[in-house]
Amino acid sequence: MGRMLNVVNQLHRRTARDYLGRMADAKVHCSEVARRFDADYWDGDRRYGYGGYKYDGRWNVVARELVKTYSLPANARILDVGCGRGFILHEFTQLLPDCTVTGFDVSEVGLATAKEEVRPHLFKHDAREAFPFPDKSFDLAISINALHNLPPQDVVRALAEMERVAKNQFLVVESFRTTEELFNLQCWALTCETFFRPDSWTWLFDLAGYTGDYEFIYFEPPAAV
Repeated sequence: MGRMLNVVNQLHRRTARDYLGRMADAKVHCSEVARRFDADYWDGDRRYGYGGYKYDGRWNVVARELVKTYSLPANARILDVGCGRGFILHEFTQLLPDCTVTGFDVSEVGLATAKEEVRPHLFKHDAREAFPFPDKSFDLAISINALHNLPPQDVVRALAEMERVAKNQFLVVESFRTTEELFNLQCWALTCETFFRPDSWTWLFDLAGYTGDYEFIYFEPPAAV
């Protein structure tokens, strides 16, 4: 198992969340809609997901930090597992013009409306299935806020595949440290299936033979006014 990093939390903490409001807003219905990962999830009402996931350049700081952390060469090969609309892959191409990016996702709508510059490099694939790449064919495989949407046994399969196809790996998943953070996570999450504490996540990493780096995001209590 690798290092615990702090790369994506700088973005995660920018968003204010009404946890109780989401839980009280027909949560079961909203979760069922979100799990289709269709237009409602990406661009529909906020109660169903992103509420409009548009490119705004915010992922540049994350891509920049990952290039530095892994000393990626100009011609790096980068894979995004659960790439969505490919925004972070686009940022890699801006930082490393000679790099090769590849991404896959289960959402047809997400892929069809991905950043047009990287759309040709994205394809539909389920992370629960074997990745269609040779061993160690990427310099870096990433998965950001995607794998917790799988049940634990399928997370293990995906982690093992990330380990197999890439020289370096980095993932981000939702977690909790306190009862209040667990409650907030359960209120807010629409598609999460694996609700684990950090030590349970690292146990799962070991079970999968995952030696890459990782980061946890938490749903902390709102700041006092």
